[in-house]
Formats: sequence, structure tokens, C-alpha cells
Amino acid sequence: MRSRKRVAEHGEVFTPRWLVGDMLDLVASETERIDSRFLEPACGSGNFLEPVLERKLASVESRYGKSSFEKSNYALHALMCIYGIELLADNVLECRTRLLGVLASFLSIHDDDPLWRAAENVLDVNIVQGDALSMVDASENHITFAEWGYLGGGRFQRRDFRFDDLTQRSAADVGLFTHLDEQDVFVPVRTFPVMTVQELAA
Repeated sequence: MRSRKRVAEHGEVFTPRWLVGDMLDLVASETERIDSRFLEPACGSGNFLEPVLERKLASVESRYGKSSFEKSNYALHALMCIYGIELLADNVLECRTRLLGVLASFLSIHDDDPLWRAAENVLDVNIVQGDALSMVDASENHITFAEWGYLGGGRFQRRDFRFDDLTQRSAADVGLFTHLDEQDVFVPVRTFPVMTVQELAA
């Protein structure tokens, strides 16, 4: 814990790395799937999300490590499949920084690389400052998450959905973003044009 005051006011405690590892081992097959989506509703500084990303990137390396183009695009997609909600602003910034650092180290990129800027923009969308219980962000707006899809050839698709709609779907025993019959699919609040890494970076 960082301080007794933060524990008292926000219930802030951090899960140790060894325990995170043991818990993730229970769902190891999902952590190794590049496109498996993880949401941590009280993500803190990223103690769960960082090792999830590391495991996903290990899968990227084993499958696409021989092609720098595919490796970089699938690595970005792995990052796109990680989501977090956190009440405290400093934890949000630290979580984003940690995840970006893992990706940057994996791809050997720096802040002048379009992939770096694309990843920053993805993290700004995926790691939200807000309250997972009330489902609103720091500005009291409904929390919205992006469903990112990798279409191949360096092209990505983004559709935004409201978090409260997604939780209703989950309560009905249907996975988040699962494709159902057309009449059953929740309508996204916004659909973006297909984008390249350069367009995501902008």
C-alpha cells in the first residue's frame, strides 16, 4: 500500500506480483490468446494488466516474431485488448505508462515512432479514470470502451460501446463483444473508419 490514508479513503491495496502470477495461471490459455480481452475494473497502477500484456506479447513473439510488420501490428492488437478502470488519476497515468513501457521494450520503439503514439492513443481510450460501480468516468459521463479489431494488413477497426450495456450483455451469460444474431447485437455508440497505425498515431 502507498499510504494508510489512501487505504482508508479509497480501499487502495496492491496485489503482489507472485499472487498475480498464480491467479493468471488459472486462466493461462486466455492470457496467451492475443485477442482475448481483459478488463480490470479496479486496475490501480496495472499490477494485473502488465503481466497479462507480457503473456500476450510472448504469444506474439512465438507466432509472428519472424515478421517485424506482423509482430508490431499483433503486438498493438494485444495492447488493444486490455482495459482498465481506476478511480485515482495518478494510478491511471502509472498504469498507462507501465503498459506503454512493456510494449515499447518489446518492439524496441521510442516516442518518435508512430507505433508509440498509436499505443498512447489506445491507452488513453482503454485505461479510464472512473468508477466501475457507478459506471461513470471522472467527468460523470458513461464509461465507454472501444472494441478494437485487427483486420490484417496493418488495418484496425474501432467501435465504441457503453460499459453499462456491455455489463448487461455479460449478465445474460454472453461474452463481451460476442457476435450474436443481428437483432441481438448491442448497437455501438460510435463506429470509426478503418485506420492504419499512422492514422491511429494522429
